[in-house]
Amino acid sequence: MKTIARMLILFLSVSAILFFWGKVSQYDPPQERRSCACDKCLFENGTLAFQNLSKFSQPFLSRNYNLPEEDFNWWRVIQHGGGTISEYRRNMSRVFQLIPANPPLEESIPGRCRTCAVVGNSRNLLKSKYGPLIDFQDYVIRINMGHSKGFEADVGNRTTHQVMYPESSSQLDNTTRPVLFTFKMRDIQWIIKNISTQPSRKKPLFNKDLVMVVNPAFMRNIHHVWLQRKDYYPSTGFMSLVLALHICEEVHVFGFGADSDGNWSHYWANEPKNEVKTGGHPGNVEFEMIMALTKHKVIEFYNGR
Repeated sequence: MKTIARMLILFLSVSAILFFWGKVSQYDPPQERRSCACDKCLFENGTLAFQNLSKFSQPFLSRNYNLPEEDFNWWRVIQHGGGTISEYRRNMSRVFQLIPANPPLEESIPGRCRTCAVVGNSRNLLKSKYGPLIDFQDYVIRINMGHSKGFEADVGNRTTHQVMYPESSSQLDNTTRPVLFTFKMRDIQWIIKNISTQPSRKKPLFNKDLVMVVNPAFMRNIHHVWLQRKDYYPSTGFMSLVLALHICEEVHVFGFGADSDGNWSHYWANEPKNEVKTGGHPGNVEFEMIMALTKHKVIEFYNGR
């Protein structure tokens, strides 16, 4: 009798263990919720996994944004045409009477990996055959007078965002978003003039409903935090790269730096120039940061030739 009882107890114990083990093996631990579907989400928890660089909360201006005076004071002297903060606010109020109150900027989506191609203007793009790879990205950001006509095999033919300011402006099609940098009060007045006269123009310079105006506070943040206050202010090329990190979860960078012969001319220029002329921009510091971002796999950098 005792033997039967012991066998029954053993059977029940084994059954309980097997039942419990089956439940444990079926347990699926909760997955960590990620902000994107890429292999690496750039600003996970708001901070870049490199030098603790934080995501800037508002890289573009909006109607209800009030630029802090300390950011205005930095902005007003970079090209010595800033005026007063009250004049700035008046002009920006006029801008937002003409364009949408908020920029057409999509938020990150957990199930999506949004990719950007930032296309610089270096001569190293020639004969690179990067065109298809550039066009494959979700967004293609071109800088200043960068264009694709005649160079499609090397630079692609899509443009979703064109970085511009008055001196670098060009005619855009109706679907390309103008990303407007302002460096002085006249630049804001230029925006107002171009948008105000659109109804009377046969062909507007750009679609006013797609306008995105870069926040001067964001520009200052790049200069102070990303470039450690080197020289006077960052180049539009480097600021466009940092902007892409705020728009996309995966950033591919083309056309920055010199070509293999040391030429720094634009890819559309007839004659290359060997002299590096960066004006008030910290060109070498910017390129060192690009190389560091590449080393830490924050961006994909393509050397060209």
